Amino acid sequence: MNEPLGSEGTTRRLPVLEKAAEDDTPPPDPAPAPSSGRFWSARRVPAAVVALLLAALAGVLLYDVAAVRADRPALHVRRELARQLAERPLDDTWVLVGAGVAAALGLWLVLLAVTPGLRDLLPMRRPHPDVRAGLHRGAAGLVLRDRAMEVAGVQSAHVRSGRRRAVVRAVSHFRDLDEVRADLDEVLGDAVRGLGLARPPALSVHVRRPGKKG
Repeated sequence: MNEPLGSEGTTRRLPVLEKAAEDDTPPPDPAPAPSSGRFWSARRVPAAVVALLLAALAGVLLYDVAAVRADRPALHVRRELARQLAERPLDDTWVLVGAGVAAALGLWLVLLAVTPGLRDLLPMRRPHPDVRAGLHRGAAGLVLRDRAMEVAGVQSAHVRSGRRRAVVRAVSHFRDLDEVRADLDEVLGDAVRGLGLARPPALSVHVRRPGKKG
């Protein structure tokens, strides 16, 4: 068999396909997803109220100090407060009430400072470190209720969605209650996993017959 000749009468080599060596090294494990903590509230209303009160008290105190420096009498409120504090004993009822109110307000402010708030916003999983998403508890409850209504035999359903538990109360007008409950556990379990929450709530399913009319 004659081999094809090149333009100069030389033998032309046929192209040879070389199979690249397969890399047996397993792909690197994906980086773990960052933790999805709760969203922190800005606390704008309490911060604004506290700032206004402090500004008002500071303004009154500054005016009183300036008035005293100008050889004018101090404010009646400050003189009366100083007299009451000097005359009343520490175990007086009004002193104890005032101290209790001040302590309660201080504890409330500390609680607001150290807690995240936004209890109605459920954090979702973070597939990317630069993206954060949240799902409202009401929206999660609506999704679970709609999925519960798709189960055969369910006449009505009410869902109370919390951060750690979702309570489902369904009314079934036909089929065996145990079968309806088993279907609800399966369907709602898939629905909870499909929400993409960082901490999926535990399900608590209750099924009953409709009440008698009249």
